[in-house]
Amino acid sequence: MKAENDQRTGLLYGFGAYGMWGLVPLFWPLLKPSAAIEILAHRMVWSLAVVGLALLALRRWGWIRELLRQPRKLALTTLAASVITVNWGLYIWAVNNGQVVEASLGYFINPLVSIAIGVLVLGERLRRAQWAAVGISFAAVLVLAVGYGRPPWISLILAFSFATYGLIKKKLDMGGLESLTAETAVLFLPALGYLLWLGTQGRSTFATEGLGHSALLAATGLVTAVPLVFFGAAAIRVPLSTLGLLQYMAPVFQFGLGVLYFHEAMPPERWAGFSLVWAALAVLTWDALRTARRSRARLAAAPEVPAVVVAPAREPA
Repeated sequence: MKAENDQRTGLLYGFGAYGMWGLVPLFWPLLKPSAAIEILAHRMVWSLAVVGLALLALRRWGWIRELLRQPRKLALTTLAASVITVNWGLYIWAVNNGQVVEASLGYFINPLVSIAIGVLVLGERLRRAQWAAVGISFAAVLVLAVGYGRPPWISLILAFSFATYGLIKKKLDMGGLESLTAETAVLFLPALGYLLWLGTQGRSTFATEGLGHSALLAATGLVTAVPLVFFGAAAIRVPLSTLGLLQYMAPVFQFGLGVLYFHEAMPPERWAGFSLVWAALAVLTWDALRTARRSRARLAAAPEVPAVVVAPAREPA
């Protein structure tokens, strides 16, 4: 009963996390006339404030001393912070410049890019269905390049930066709250310095657009941290395969907002390209579910191994 309640709670947290990530395109336009870089800098500064308060409440500080003693981990944290800066900044710019649909495509193809990185960087071997999904997605990019009159650079940079970020996080092996704290701590001084420089140039919007605008810029910290906390709560309660399916919620919501709310153009060739991406994801999901089902069946069919009592070894005379 407790396991069922935990899983139900985990699903709610998962829906909450991916739902918030899917609806975030509605938030960034509220921050105009702030430019994307100013919004990004505020996001870094206020995110550190939010996660710092969370860690203070939870009294989870021991990991900081351990991190500072490991130069390799510090270097990976700095690299992760740099990569996510590119991802965050480009996404904010894309949303505020009428490119929500192309941005959503980046997160649709992100799982496929992660697979490609697994093969090229980690030497992983793919099953036939996974190769088929990668091939279909490559065809989709070609179709979309024809439709846009250029490669879908926004989508590709978002997908590759986030997949690279995921690879670095895998090597870091830190909790979500801790890793976000470390990354925003790395970004804090450059971001704060940029905001102070904007102020000296008379180009800051933080204090010139009213109290409501200032509050919205400060809320970027909550917009960043709250979904991540929900995701962390979901990750410890539901199977990884379930989280893998839930992750498609965010780009589906973003795509829907781009087409239905922001009224972005979707000519036939873009529909064709997106359809190929969705077909690739369907193949990938089917393969993942089939593999998980076979693994469970093998475990269930495996004979129970009787416990072996091992006599303690005698010390040599």
